[in-house]
Amino acid sequence: MSRSAPPAGRRGLSGRHRLRRALVGCLATALLVPLVAARTPGGDGTDALQTAFTEAAERHGVPENVLLGMAYLQSRWDQHAGRPSVSGGYGPMHLTDLRTALARSAPHQGGDTGQEDARGDDARPPRAAAHAAPAPRRLPARLRTLERAARLTGLPASTLRTSPEANVHGGAALLAAAQRELGRPLDAPPQRWFDAVARSTGAAEPGAGAAFAEQVFALLREGATRTTDAGQRVTLPASPGLRPDRSRRKAAGSGAGGAARVDCPSSLACSWVPAPYEEFTGTDGTPDYGNHDQADRPRGQRIRHIVIHDVEGYYEGAVSLVQDPTYVSWHYTLRATDGHVAQHVETEDVAWHAGNWYLNTTSVGLEHEGFLTDPDAWYTEAMYRASARLVRHLAGRYGIPLDRHHVLGHDNVPGVTASAIRGMHTDPGPYWDWAHYFDLLGAPFTASGTPDGGLVTIAPDYATHRPVYTRCDGTGAACPAHGSGAVRLRTAPGPGAPLVRDVGLHPDGGHATTGVNDIGARASTGQTYAVAERRGAWTAIWYLGEKAWFHNPVERPTAVPSAGRTVTPAPGRDSVPVYGRAYPEASAYPEGVEVRELAPLPYRLRAGQRYAAGPRTPSEYYHATTFDPAQHVVVRGEAYWQIQLGHRVAFVRAADVRVEEAP
Repeated sequence: MSRSAPPAGRRGLSGRHRLRRALVGCLATALLVPLVAARTPGGDGTDALQTAFTEAAERHGVPENVLLGMAYLQSRWDQHAGRPSVSGGYGPMHLTDLRTALARSAPHQGGDTGQEDARGDDARPPRAAAHAAPAPRRLPARLRTLERAARLTGLPASTLRTSPEANVHGGAALLAAAQRELGRPLDAPPQRWFDAVARSTGAAEPGAGAAFAEQVFALLREGATRTTDAGQRVTLPASPGLRPDRSRRKAAGSGAGGAARVDCPSSLACSWVPAPYEEFTGTDGTPDYGNHDQADRPRGQRIRHIVIHDVEGYYEGAVSLVQDPTYVSWHYTLRATDGHVAQHVETEDVAWHAGNWYLNTTSVGLEHEGFLTDPDAWYTEAMYRASARLVRHLAGRYGIPLDRHHVLGHDNVPGVTASAIRGMHTDPGPYWDWAHYFDLLGAPFTASGTPDGGLVTIAPDYATHRPVYTRCDGTGAACPAHGSGAVRLRTAPGPGAPLVRDVGLHPDGGHATTGVNDIGARASTGQTYAVAERRGAWTAIWYLGEKAWFHNPVERPTAVPSAGRTVTPAPGRDSVPVYGRAYPEASAYPEGVEVRELAPLPYRLRAGQRYAAGPRTPSEYYHATTFDPAQHVVVRGEAYWQIQLGHRVAFVRAADVRVEEAP
């Protein structure tokens, strides 16, 4: 039986499709020629990527500076050897292909294995939760931009993933397509591309694309120059007077149904995705509620800390989990693809995120899409910058100093009791770039003391400092070589000396290990310690009750001298106890509120030792064991000092110690 001919209209449509395929094929061939040429030996090759931006801008009719700005906000122009970001983005333009990234990546078996009680309040049953957010089942458009770039350019998806030059062309094609879809001319000046930049993100939330575009144009005004991880020198010239046309800009903070409840800077588009505050019946049949506590901060309690987490998973999964009343909570989730922020708990309320009730009640928790144990799954610049803007906003609003005594990683939060130490989480881990983060915060780690002074702040060069970690894949194998902001601590000044001991993590008396989740012999960028001794290229600090040595050569220092205060046992005291929480003394509790035990940790401050002093703080306990916040009580007592004890902070009673300026 013969097949009937298609109608005339269908024949014409097929003809257009054939013509389009032919044109795309020609374009792809034309593109591949300069890509091959760019890799031809000749010169030092350090300008190949800059040339790729110039050629892609000319070929696709987009402004070169806008293309450069978008790429910087996604990748800082790095190539990451063709490996995907935490959200499956490839190359300088962060073209997303999460399906391929998931298919090719090994399961994140070595992730944060802590089983902490997220509330960290022993007045209530534990509320533990698996610290992992699954990948989305259905991938939104923003997680599959690479497939569209392949259609637009005719280039193979594999080439777009592995060739930085092709990747730049793919990003340029997407930007040009967004401009055409808006009915705008390709020859428009850069300021007329704001809406196209916003549209190209594929973000569905109101204002999210515009917030990313605002960051791009802010960068265009500043300019940037850097050498990438592949040795490419790239420059974005500054355009100080460039102001975009925002004809379709949505107001930042215009998340559906909750703009008034969002606590975000105006430069970010934060959506309100509420964590539930509701009662339910637990699996054992007893009444329970979740997944946070209502409070009256900062009037009831001052907010003193910001805690940085990674979700050990994906944005969509994290947002889904935090909406479960039987789960736990945090205040904000930050997305990798564009830096979008979702707020779940009002900052006046207490989220269950840090595993330490005292720090929960005095902090705001930020979860970032990502993985502790996959150093090749890189964090995007858009997320780092959005997070820094949010932290600057919160710090300004609540009077929080921008230092590592107040801006903590989850891995810096102490266990509330000796038995809780081993279960505490260890994110964001050694691959979070604290130096870059604090540069973005406007509080870089620079020398503030003299070279022979009594304090040092850890500050290795992230890119070139590459200590070996193991167990990223759940085995004893070495993790992929990668930059790190953490230094390793030893019992003597030499690379062969054993690592120091952490009697809380290793109560059997064993030494710390190189495991990526073992923080027992690790000091991270920005953390300040009291100097115990110097010997050649090695510096010893007081750490968990003993001298801990790290390599700190003059020609390549891993720390900078600092000024500040130290604490030491008060005169006449051989040693003083250390606590994981600053709880009031028994006499401070009113009738009807059960006294919480002052449970010391298995560490001691001994005479002759000094530790860097953080803030002096009143002891506080927020008694919140019922669903009705009218029955909640804040109990206050004697003063404590927060100190840098080991990798985690700790607290000592002010009456037990003497505080003095570091020599």
